[in-house]
Amino acid sequence: MNALRAMNEYLRALTPTQQVAALFLFVFGILVLVSVATTLLALRERKAAPGAEREAELRDSRQLLGSSWITVLVFWVAWAAGDAFALVLFALIAFFALREFITLSPTRHGDHRSLVLAFFIVLPVQFWLVGARHFDLFTVFVPVYVFLAMPVASALAGDTQRFLERNAKLQWGIMVCVYGMSHVPALLLLDFPGRGYEGKSAFLVFFLVFIVQTTMVMQHLAARRLRRAPSIPNVSKSFSWHSWGLGVAAGGLAAGVLSFITPFKPGQALGIGLVACIAGSMGHLVMKALKRDRGVTSWGKRASVTGANGLLDRVDALCFAAPIFFHSVRWYFRV
Repeated sequence: MNALRAMNEYLRALTPTQQVAALFLFVFGILVLVSVATTLLALRERKAAPGAEREAELRDSRQLLGSSWITVLVFWVAWAAGDAFALVLFALIAFFALREFITLSPTRHGDHRSLVLAFFIVLPVQFWLVGARHFDLFTVFVPVYVFLAMPVASALAGDTQRFLERNAKLQWGIMVCVYGMSHVPALLLLDFPGRGYEGKSAFLVFFLVFIVQTTMVMQHLAARRLRRAPSIPNVSKSFSWHSWGLGVAAGGLAAGVLSFITPFKPGQALGIGLVACIAGSMGHLVMKALKRDRGVTSWGKRASVTGANGLLDRVDALCFAAPIFFHSVRWYFRV
């Protein structure tokens, strides 16, 4: 107990920047240990000549670990380089994610004007609004102004074939990839006056990413261990309500434990964390349904020209969780 108390006092004495750096060091240390353990397990299984099912489990575990490394590295670079660089970095992620989405959504010549508008006007304006802290306008820019402007641009092209379907696909891609992702750097710019949280907004981003990633990993592991019949087989062969519930519960528990790095009390962190975890996991399920509609198992399939294969698979849950989390925090704390 004395050691824990001393450690707590030491961490509290650090500056906000030093506290965030210590947090990343802790996370990188955990990832290194897990990576070493996974490598040793894979070597042992290879000598034992595992079956196809076990190999599939190990492959999925390595993919989850790889996604975790990429996610942590991206957010570490974003924090280390400052708010301006973070905006540019997340704008690039949104750009490649949207490009990946559009690649699997057939377009026509009449859509070119709308595509230029989406990539080179809507996306930069949305992230500029974030950087300028115009939170009220940034909240409605895409779902109001852009959603009304896109069909107008398509109508001016004079191509009416499958008009509604084409515009709905583009609007949906913008909503998920641009609107959803833009809320992640927006968290870095939130202020909580009077709560002693100045300079610590990076913790909020870490908090959100960690609990959502925890939910997805635990849901995957539970599905592997429980081996329940899929609840929605036409959408996902691995999704069951039992594994989903365990994943969300794990994410909520992680949120409560990590309340000390947020401006929330444990109960508040648990509640807001559960909302974010539910939103992220349901968003991941929605994106699976879209992939089934496109006839692929990964957004990287048939999309090598994007230069970011499978990027949307790694950030889809975050794209759904981030806006729900951001607006829940703003509404509850009136910031």
